[in-house]
This record gives sequence, C-alpha cells and structure tokens, in this order.
Amino acid sequence: MSKNVLVIGSGGREHALCWKLSNSPLVKHIFCAPGSVGISSNIKVESVDLSLKDFPAIATWCKEKDIDLVVVGPEDPLANGIVDALIPHGIKCFGPTKAGAQIEANKDWAKKFMTKYQIPTARYQSFSDANAAKEFIKNASYPALVVKASGLAAGKGVVVASSKEEACAAVDEILTDAKYGVAGQTVVVEELLEGDEVSVLAFTDGETVAMMPPAQDHKRIGDGDTGPNTGGMGAYCPCPLITPEQLADVKEQVLQRAVDGLKAEGIKYVGVLYAGMMVTKSGPMTLEFNCRFGDPETQVLMMLLESDLYTIMRACVDGTLKQVQVKWETENCAVGVVIASKGYPETSTKGCVISGLSQVQTRPNVVVFHSGVARGANDSLVTAGGRVLLVAAKRGSLRTAASVATSAAAAIDFPGAQYRKDIAHKAFSNSLAHAE
Repeated sequence: MSKNVLVIGSGGREHALCWKLSNSPLVKHIFCAPGSVGISSNIKVESVDLSLKDFPAIATWCKEKDIDLVVVGPEDPLANGIVDALIPHGIKCFGPTKAGAQIEANKDWAKKFMTKYQIPTARYQSFSDANAAKEFIKNASYPALVVKASGLAAGKGVVVASSKEEACAAVDEILTDAKYGVAGQTVVVEELLEGDEVSVLAFTDGETVAMMPPAQDHKRIGDGDTGPNTGGMGAYCPCPLITPEQLADVKEQVLQRAVDGLKAEGIKYVGVLYAGMMVTKSGPMTLEFNCRFGDPETQVLMMLLESDLYTIMRACVDGTLKQVQVKWETENCAVGVVIASKGYPETSTKGCVISGLSQVQTRPNVVVFHSGVARGANDSLVTAGGRVLLVAAKRGSLRTAASVATSAAAAIDFPGAQYRKDIAHKAFSNSLAHAE
C-alpha cells in the first residue's frame, strides 16, 4: 500500500528530498510545508501552508491526511522539538528529538560531548563572560583561533580570526553586543584546524550507521575560495580528498561513537547525522555535527543514491536499518552549482525574471533544484532569495560532471545572477578517485 509523506522545509535540500522520495513506488503522495513552486512542479508533490511553529496543528493535520512519515529538513524545527511533539500522536518522524538536535543547536554541549566520548576534535574552551574569554585568547598557545556563537545563528556566528585582536573583537560582538541574540549567550573558542573540509553524512536508526559518500561544500562566494562565506555555493560527491581508510576511521571514531554516545546519554538518535570533518596532517578531525541533511550536499547525494529513500528512512524510524542495504552509484559523480542573486550573501534581490530553465531541464542527467524561486507575473519564475537555484549534473567523471553543471548554470539567466565556475576544483589537484 502506497503512503503519504510530509516533508518540512522549502529550500533546495527539501526539493532534492521530495524529488528522490517521489521516485519511490511506495510513496503515493508527498506534501511539503511550506514547499515552493519548484518542489510542487512534481506531479506527486503538493506544497501546503502549515505554520512550522504550531506543532499541535501539524500533528492534527498529519492525522487528517493519514501521513505515514514526516521528514524534517531544516535544523530549527528539530531544535525546537517538532519530533517530540509529533511522536506522542503516533506520527513517525525522520529526524532527531530536541535532545538529539542539541548536537547542532548547542556547540558548547557538542564539544563537551565529543570530549567525553573521545571523538577527535579541536582543543577548545567555552565562555559566557567576555573578559574571561578575552583573557584566555590573549594567553592561548594555539597558532590560530576560531570564535563561535554556541547556539543556532542561521549558519552565521563563526569567526576565523586572523589575529588575537580579531578574536577578542569577535567575543565582544557575540557576548557583549549580543549580535546573535540568545544564540550567542555562550561562545566557544577553539584552535583553528588546517586541511581540507569534507562533509560526511550518515543515516542512523540510533544503533546502526549507514554512511553516505563524502561530499565537499564550497562556502566562499567567489572562485578560488575568495570573498565572504555563504550558505554554500556548490558541492560535489564523492570527494577524493579523504581516503577510504580515513573514511573508515570517521565511521568508527566519529559517527558510530556519536550515535553510541547519544544512546549512553539516553538519546535514541534517528535521522541524519552530519559530521563536518577537517582532514588534517594528523588525520580527520571533527569541526562540528549537524542534526540534518546539508544544503547543498543533499542535492548531489540524492543524484547518486541508488536505493529507495523512503525505504531507508522508514528503516531508520523502525530501527531496522541493519537489514537494509543502502546502495550508491559508484560509477558516477555528481556536481552541483548554486546560482545566487545579486548582492548575495550580504543581501538578496527578489523579483528578477529567470530565463533558460526549460532548455536546461531537458539535458540528460541534469536536475535543477529550486532554493529561492517564486511565481511572478504572466506565470514567470522570479528570484525570491539569496541562493536561487542549484544545477546538478551526474556523469562518469568529476571533471565532466563539473563541466556540464557549470555550462548548465551559464545557460540560466536573470539580472545579477552569480555562480562559481570552479566547483570541485580541489578534487582536480588530487589524483585519487575518478577526478579525471
């Protein structure tokens, strides 16, 4: 019997999840709240207007619509306890409880957790007093420092300091000036790790860990990793900058240790556990954990997932992940290029008409995922956010996939459109995997 699924969210990540779930013969209909124009262009998917703050109303709606599974995309509803609110009504949720979501929502808690369960991570100290933090910074033996607001600051609140003065200024900004509100009531000051950053995500049912292929996100706005940080300008998968041996260590020493540690703390963690890793000279180190799928990593990962996503998610919820074989396309690579609006990341430009989409969408193994797109006049599609679209391409080599994704991005146009032309560039200087 085919099922109804509710996906929470409206971005490119949720578009990719809805797209993949719609391919399952086990899924009859997908609702997405609040969804988007692009998400609901799929015949199986319908956008619904539900308040993501009113959990009791969502529970009632799920019962009325006979929802078999709720898939939570963004971190905010998870950190606010949406899963805790739905489970007592008998509603199955793919995503951790509020206690599990702390691993992302509270960096201070996460660092203490990593230390307790011997998960490799940078040395650090946490502070709620600005003077104590600045005193620590002045005397710190670390060659370079990172200052982070402990709470959820919408992907912001992290300062990689080029000097101790800059680190102290960041402390004042977060603790004294309360730039990030309650998210910045505690700061984490840690040593800066050097190496290649790699995203390693895994499905888990609270016991078993099924690791996804490693991906790499590109945070900076400009080619050559220049300019300010963004929510992510593109991603590729698999990433050859981490070896199979290092990946095996990450699975055992980071992901499995975390899931076992959470269980030891009385937390059954269900959903995706995302480890942001730095591949240093002394091996992979954990920068942070996220309690959900990454964006833009999800878009390229879903291009390569061979197994049925609904089956995997239900197995996580039902505690039967060990019995499911999660298969990935090993002969292909995927590259995703984000097209952002004028002024991003400082501002975003809305209402610009997008052209070239229909031509790109007919290209083989190219999928366009919508992040910030709305319906304009005369049925046109217009920009409605900072990151507008992600163009993903799947090919037999990373170099070809990158070339196809970049040329597809070039074929889509709107005033002020900006995108990077070097997504996956780091992989090409590395001889591993099928980068050639």
